[in-house]
Amino acid sequence: MPWLSIVIPAYNEAGRLPQTLTVIQRYLVAQSFTSEVLVVDDGSADATADLAAAMPGVEVLRLDHRGKGFAVRAGALAARGHYILVSDADLAVPVEEWARLEQMLQHGYEVVIGSREGVGATRDGEPWYRHVMGRVFNGLIALIALRGINDTQCGFKAMPRHVAHDLFRRMRIYGDDAPVLQGAAVTAYDVELLFLARKMGYRIAEVPVRWHYGTETKVNPLRDSWRNLRDVVTVRLNDLRGRYRAAPTTLDSSEEGWRDTVPPKNS
Repeated sequence: MPWLSIVIPAYNEAGRLPQTLTVIQRYLVAQSFTSEVLVVDDGSADATADLAAAMPGVEVLRLDHRGKGFAVRAGALAARGHYILVSDADLAVPVEEWARLEQMLQHGYEVVIGSREGVGATRDGEPWYRHVMGRVFNGLIALIALRGINDTQCGFKAMPRHVAHDLFRRMRIYGDDAPVLQGAAVTAYDVELLFLARKMGYRIAEVPVRWHYGTETKVNPLRDSWRNLRDVVTVRLNDLRGRYRAAPTTLDSSEEGWRDTVPPKNS
């Protein structure tokens, strides 16, 4: 079992994914722990999947285009690592920030999320209006479904494998029956994930990180704001309807006693 799985959802990322993977592999080679990199191709219309598959040490999961939430879920459930780190394809948060998240995991937190808010966080190159949009959206999240988390949408999140598998199996909005989509689809899957984490009693920690705004962002302010708000409302409705009362998942033998292990070293 690798110590760390890095799951990267990707949709039409042929232009920047090779550089991202090169940076990640350079970082991982210098570490003492074992690792795997899993690119989840969200039905790209370009050469994203083929370029990723040509990179040494990278596994590719090819899916129909059902949105980022579905891609992240599929990747997390396929990952084999002791810990699972989800990172965006543009590497907006440097991979080196993993060490800060790992420290919190080692201190007993079970869901650790990068945050662009709070003391120590930096936001490089972000237009002022995007920051305002993010703050307004986070306020709506707090009002409707999830209080006490400053930044639910940062694409840099980590958790032990058994926690990831439990939470992603419980998700309903972007589960196995998620519809095939047209065009880029930024979603609020993060809200459902964190809502479930809190509901299941997992300890959540926010870690301030460095973040760089990507000029090639696929976010459509009007379309994606509506889709994300719809997702947040759906999370609340699902909870009221009892859709999150599923029985807990059963750990397999490799997941039991997970806290007692130490990082296996690269050979």
